[in-house]
Amino acid sequence: MHTSPTTLDPGKVQDVDTGDLIQNLYEGLVSYSEENKIIPQLAESWTMENGGKTYVMKLRANAKFHNGRDVTAEDVKFSLERNSDPKFGSPTAGSYLADIVGFAERFEGKAKEISGLVVVDSKTIKITIDKPRPYFLGKLTYPCAFVVAKETAKDEEINDIEEVIGTGPFKLAKYDKDQQLEMAPFADYYLGAPKIGKLVRPVIKDASTRLLKYRNNELDILTLERQDLPAVESDAKLKAELKAVDRPAIYYIGMNQGLYAPFKDVRVRKAFAMAINRAKIAGDIIHLPEAKGFIPAGIDGHRPDIKGIPFDPATARDLLAQAGYPGGKGLPPLTITYREGRPDSQLLAVSTVTDLKKNLGVEVATRAMEWRTFLEARNAKKLQFVGLSWFADYLDPENFISFLLTSKAVENRDGYSNAKVDDLCARADVEPDVEKRRAMYQQAEDLLLEDAARIPAYFGRDMILVKPQVKGLRTNLFGTMVHTTVEIAEK
Repeated sequence: MHTSPTTLDPGKVQDVDTGDLIQNLYEGLVSYSEENKIIPQLAESWTMENGGKTYVMKLRANAKFHNGRDVTAEDVKFSLERNSDPKFGSPTAGSYLADIVGFAERFEGKAKEISGLVVVDSKTIKITIDKPRPYFLGKLTYPCAFVVAKETAKDEEINDIEEVIGTGPFKLAKYDKDQQLEMAPFADYYLGAPKIGKLVRPVIKDASTRLLKYRNNELDILTLERQDLPAVESDAKLKAELKAVDRPAIYYIGMNQGLYAPFKDVRVRKAFAMAINRAKIAGDIIHLPEAKGFIPAGIDGHRPDIKGIPFDPATARDLLAQAGYPGGKGLPPLTITYREGRPDSQLLAVSTVTDLKKNLGVEVATRAMEWRTFLEARNAKKLQFVGLSWFADYLDPENFISFLLTSKAVENRDGYSNAKVDDLCARADVEPDVEKRRAMYQQAEDLLLEDAARIPAYFGRDMILVKPQVKGLRTNLFGTMVHTTVEIAEK
């Protein structure tokens, strides 16, 4: 891992790296297959009632927690209500569980239970949502919907190894913060115990050290940083071990209108966007496809031919002058923050700063921030200007448009608001016709680009080194899947 996990509690997870780890320890009712389809996980089957608003979920008879106890519908109800408790303070429940009837009352501290969660019997739970939503099951694949054991998961964040009692294929065996995390196979896993004897996640913050350890056969799998790709591709042995995994993800530059007043002016936002040579950053520096829109490949509604925001320094200078800041004069001090220990993030931030100075005369400071601290500051809307990414949580355009940039979206920490975008998204979110939904999201995307709500930079693709002895590794659009089928062959 690049950094220590930000948490050991699925109800607190909000980053991709920790989510990738935590999925081996905890599970939800449903998950995504290798073919990127929703499939049963703790729920072996489900039916829909009430015009598509009620899901009747039947749990697996043989699903157990790591302590040997059977998983029940009461555990599902407890877990979702725990994560919806305002005292617990989940940073994600408000986004992923809010469609459930009665969630708002629980989240606001007005109710002790979520009325839309009904235990029918020990192995059956009914979940009722406010409106039929085509993407709802996808939301249940996010960690805040994972099931925890109530005997160890109380109303505070899980931080100790003894409290990590999930249903996943691995159990947490050892954790030395900032050093290493080890997982052991769960012998009573309902799909059968994993084939490997131990899963080790060392914490190695330096990219060059990670690559050296892989070269020295101290690591079996490694996700590359972009600047290491040319060297790896020029090495015949390493190139043969390189695997590309497409990810529906967007890397972008966020502009906080609430903390930096000039960003409230669309002319300033567009000037910044037009002054940054995003094609060069994406292609020549990061080696990934430029993001001209907000919906990435792999998500319905992606348009490879979308026009996007042009790189046009001359127009950018004119716009900035029209806004009252000719040559950047009069702009308050500005700092761009990026994730510490991730060279890709640093490259995006530094390239942005260089282009803004060169093309607009705007001085911007840079600041690296430790990952959990970064997320907490972002959640509190305390960052002016950021280089960030968004990886799909479920495969629907709603997750990249409505979920992120409507006025009341929890994840909208930019202060952006456009009533037309809100209206289009509100209708698209519940529209059953696929073509009509797609058209409305694309109209909203066009408005977001016209407003320069954020500055799209590039789309995602993981480049992973995998040793030849690793067999049975599975991937999908969410990256590396849980390691239930992995084997290590003798060298």
